[in-house]
Amino acid sequence: MDFITVIILSIGLSMDSFAVSVGCGLAEQKISFRHAAKISFSFAFFQGLLPLFGWYMGSEIREYVEQVDHWIAFFLLFLLGGKMILDRFKSDEQNKLSDIYSWKHIITLSIATSIDALIVGFSYAMASTGNIFGGALIIGSVTFFFAMLGIRIGKDVGHSFGPKVELLGGIILIGIGLKILIQHTLLGG
Repeated sequence: MDFITVIILSIGLSMDSFAVSVGCGLAEQKISFRHAAKISFSFAFFQGLLPLFGWYMGSEIREYVEQVDHWIAFFLLFLLGGKMILDRFKSDEQNKLSDIYSWKHIITLSIATSIDALIVGFSYAMASTGNIFGGALIIGSVTFFFAMLGIRIGKDVGHSFGPKVELLGGIILIGIGLKILIQHTLLGG
C-alpha cells in the first residue's frame, strides 16, 4: 500500500480508539496527562501489534486465496466499517465506560478497539504490498495521537461529539475496501 493509503487506513482504524478516548475524557474530567498517555499508549500498542499477527496469519495462506484477495479485503473492511457505523447508534448505556484507570479495563478496551487492525493485517498480507512493520508503526503512532486528542476533546468539548467519529471511521474503512476492490477488478492491480 502506498503511504497515503496507510495514513488514511490508520486514521480509519484509530476512530474506535478515538471515540473510546473521548468517552474516557468524559468519564474522568480530571484525568492527568500521565493517565491519558497510559491509555493512549495501550491503544496504540495493540493497534500496531495486531496487524502484525494478522499479516503473519495471512502470509501463511496467501497462495491459496490470491485470486479472491481483493474480495476478501473488501468484505472484511465493509463488515468492520458497517459494524462501526452500527455501533454509533447503540445506546449510551451499552457504551458506558467503567474504571478507566485499571489495567484490566484499559487492555480490554485496547483489544476491543484493535480487532479491526488484526483483520487489516490479514488483508495486508493478501494484497502482499509494502512493509507491514512500517505500516504497523504508522498505525500505532496515528492511534496514539488520536487517543490523546480524544481524551482532550472528551475533557473539553462534552458528550455530544464523541460517537459521531465512529460513523466517520466506518465510512473511511468502507471507502478503503471499495478502493481495493476497484483497483483489483477494474484497474487490474
